[in-house]
Amino acid sequence: MKIDFTKMHGLGNDFIVLDSRGKDIRNLPKLLRRLSDRRFGIGFDQALILKSSKRADFRMDIYNNDGGQVEMCGNGIRCLASYIWKRGLSRKKALDIETLAGVIRPAKDGALVRVDMGVPELEGKLIPTVREGRIIDLPLAINDTAFDITCVSMGNPHCVILVDDVDSFPVGKYGPLIEVNKFFPKKTNVEFIEVLNSRRIKMRVWERGAGETLACGTGATAAAVASNLKGLTGNKVSVLLKGGILGIELAKDGHAYMTGPAAEVFTGSFEV
Repeated sequence: MKIDFTKMHGLGNDFIVLDSRGKDIRNLPKLLRRLSDRRFGIGFDQALILKSSKRADFRMDIYNNDGGQVEMCGNGIRCLASYIWKRGLSRKKALDIETLAGVIRPAKDGALVRVDMGVPELEGKLIPTVREGRIIDLPLAINDTAFDITCVSMGNPHCVILVDDVDSFPVGKYGPLIEVNKFFPKKTNVEFIEVLNSRRIKMRVWERGAGETLACGTGATAAAVASNLKGLTGNKVSVLLKGGILGIELAKDGHAYMTGPAAEVFTGSFEV
């Protein structure tokens, strides 16, 4: 069977999009692990699987490049929405897309995509972590270093850590250790942030199941929430990532909104 794919990215966080409506793709995790190899396959951080939905306009299933399924991807949902609009699959300017994190709503915003990311979850047990209550600047020992962590869920778990110089910080050393720490029952994404001023944050991210990526939409949102909780930033911030800039707004209704680009790179097909 021949399967068509589209390669896309949001600020360098790259994806393949597979339209699986009406198709039965077998052994999907194993197939995606093979395709994610950047030398012997297509190469990507995550795979976005477009499906039909009974409760929304479409459904998006998300797999990391290790074959594991995850709840939500902020850059990914912008790309999927762009994919839908470009192919005329919907004429709606705002979409309801079902994910494992619930129904997420991307909307056209000029050349960009603005996403209602929902209300951030701050209850520790629901993020999930092993601790109840809000987790703000809680010390967590990792080998030779103690980090003050702030935890947020944007439909998926995040651990945000403030550092003095994010560019020189050894993300590759500490990111994977924090990701699998027993404090996080379902592992976690890890954001290392440097607050430049009340409206700008610089961030690097270690994504659960994918490693360091150039951008993470849910991570940028979680970082904005965490820095706001700590009184370091206001309700509107620009998050500077390796791949570019995302705009985050924490609205009065409690919802977080993320705005950024989505780009299509090329299309192709493979046999299974």
